[in-house]
Amino acid sequence: MSTVDYKRELSALVDLIIQEKASDLHLSFGAHPLIRVSGTLIPLVKKPILNATDLDGFAKILMRDDQYKKFIQFTEVDFSYENANGVRFRGNAFHQRGQKGIALRLIPNVIRDFAELNLPPILESFTQRTQGFFLCVGPVGQGKSTTLSAMINMINKTRAEHIVTIEDPIEYVYQEEKSLIDQREIGIDSESFETALNAVFRQDVDVILVGEMRNPETISAAVTAAETGHLVYSTLHTNNAAQTISRIVDSFPGSQQDQIRMQLASSLVAIFSQRLIPHIAGGLVPAFELLINNTAVSNLIRENRVHEVPSVIETGLEQGMIDMNRSLARLVQNGDITVENAFTHATNPKGLERLL
Repeated sequence: MSTVDYKRELSALVDLIIQEKASDLHLSFGAHPLIRVSGTLIPLVKKPILNATDLDGFAKILMRDDQYKKFIQFTEVDFSYENANGVRFRGNAFHQRGQKGIALRLIPNVIRDFAELNLPPILESFTQRTQGFFLCVGPVGQGKSTTLSAMINMINKTRAEHIVTIEDPIEYVYQEEKSLIDQREIGIDSESFETALNAVFRQDVDVILVGEMRNPETISAAVTAAETGHLVYSTLHTNNAAQTISRIVDSFPGSQQDQIRMQLASSLVAIFSQRLIPHIAGGLVPAFELLINNTAVSNLIRENRVHEVPSVIETGLEQGMIDMNRSLARLVQNGDITVENAFTHATNPKGLERLL
């Protein structure tokens, strides 16, 4: 029988994460616990290698009873965890090769603003809209939720609006200032993203944050909400603006694609794509692409000419659009990132080469 105090062990690991300014903690069978610092995984070799009993012990501390039962039944589950000191994590527990594994992402308690996050000031203009569809996209772990939290909190600080967030699980917890904020967690407060989105039409909502668009039903409900007088923010795991538009349209059957193109062409406000890149002095710095929906972009979406979107971004700099290669080149020229890291994160390396 195990004599390990897993609550105390977890507390020690959390203290270490805070001390080392880590973003993630990984608990895996047959390995030391690992933390991610400035994008690099570091094994905690002074901690013992984890066995099956350890992982089960940590799982039971991190999850509610219903979440643990779901984990055992379905072999994976999303959850959030908050310790006694108010330190919060977004978690995912899973199985690999028949053994349990746990990944935890630290959620900062303080919601940082655009300047602190090194985000472009133009994002502020997209918090002043009263309706439309704003998407923040990029691979997993690139700061999408953090960017959207800064945008939601700016609305909270400046306008009296009814904001509803729909998340799985809830990440950032907002302190109400000028706005009324209701935060709904899938599995606890609502059955699904689609159900929660359909319910907002009866909740007198102004601003909606959809944590993730996982299926056509959720996308359709989000676009409809944007069309009917709501300001909707959401995320997608796509690499750039053009791919995002294609992904949304392609998620629908062929017979419905023209309709979703028309809806997207009229409701889309902007698509912001970002990457977090190791800073030369330590930490991470964002590079980004911004597509703003104007008449030209709207026509390209409607006419299924999405492949032309990158060239519109390149020629739309005066309107506030941001080209990823120019963003990367500027970071290199300012001495923020290495040339090697710029090319690693470039979606068009030849284009970047011309700028450096």
